Amino acid sequence: MSRNYKIHDQQGVYFITFTIVSWIDVFTRPLYKDLFLESVQYCQENKGFKVHAYCIMTNHVHFIASAENNKLSDIISDLKKFTSKKIISEIDLNIQESRKSWMMSIFRNAGAYNRNNEQYQFWQQHNHPIELYTGPVIQQKLYYIHNNPVVAGYVVDAENYPYSSAHDYAGGKGKLKIDLLY
Repeated sequence: MSRNYKIHDQQGVYFITFTIVSWIDVFTRPLYKDLFLESVQYCQENKGFKVHAYCIMTNHVHFIASAENNKLSDIISDLKKFTSKKIISEIDLNIQESRKSWMMSIFRNAGAYNRNNEQYQFWQQHNHPIELYTGPVIQQKLYYIHNNPVVAGYVVDAENYPYSSAHDYAGGKGKLKIDLLY
């Protein structure tokens, strides 16, 4: 099934969201957020993935991103495929994960209804990429991404949320290398 939202300009700058199936709050645990960030770092260092902004929430991730040498859509596909397998494996092996059977059941059921999966599905299929053409739209998306944790009540000031690029835009150094937009 074709979706209206696609990455048409592989060198463009896009606002992209990854959402976990059934909006499961997997990223409440730092272990899973850190695994995700390691994979993003790999894509930055080896695939030309340029992260301009990001925020990891409990059940979804927002990016403003582009690609340097490869197709952005291929990088996104590889990132989602690898992280889904890695995080599901970590959940399954984590003896301290109290939500394991519940989450694994949802991932298994979601995977059974999608012919693109071997067994489990972690991420929802779509990314809803929106190409960012103008300064005001970039500013709006940047504000939206960085203020997600504020709206959720996790922090009072966006730059204090450790799993976001807001700290970088405030002049600090966060967990990922950020290619600042301004």
